[in-house]
Amino acid sequence: MLRPVSLAAMLLTLAAPVAAADGKAHRDYILRCAGCHGMDGVGTVEGGIPTFPGSVGVIAADDLGRTYMMHVPGVVSASLDDAAIAEVMNYVLGEWAPGEAEPFTAAEVTRRRAVPVADVVALRRDVAAKLMSEGYRIADYPWP
Repeated sequence: MLRPVSLAAMLLTLAAPVAAADGKAHRDYILRCAGCHGMDGVGTVEGGIPTFPGSVGVIAADDLGRTYMMHVPGVVSASLDDAAIAEVMNYVLGEWAPGEAEPFTAAEVTRRRAVPVADVVALRRDVAAKLMSEGYRIADYPWP
């Protein structure tokens, strides 16, 4: 005998995989990113960790900026596969820059992580200079 199922129960069942993915990305952010960027994404001036609000979306909307993001120390050392890195990046964008940049895919993460970057600080300076020349301002970055 079939039991009637409420619309709410059906929607919850359909949404469960999305919620699980979002939950995993949130947990991965807490475990691998929040130690530096904080739960609120604002980083620390003293620690030289830039803030996400008002900045991460601008960087992620730029081609060179997206490559830079795949080479920041926390991403390089995250011990996550490329699909999980894409999920965490999309979590960050969803939290602090909704609608400002295209979501990352695992294939893009793989491709951008394969780009050789000898000096991530120099790359960050190049990204900042490029964006500033286009009229954008991003968070300060105190590294030399």
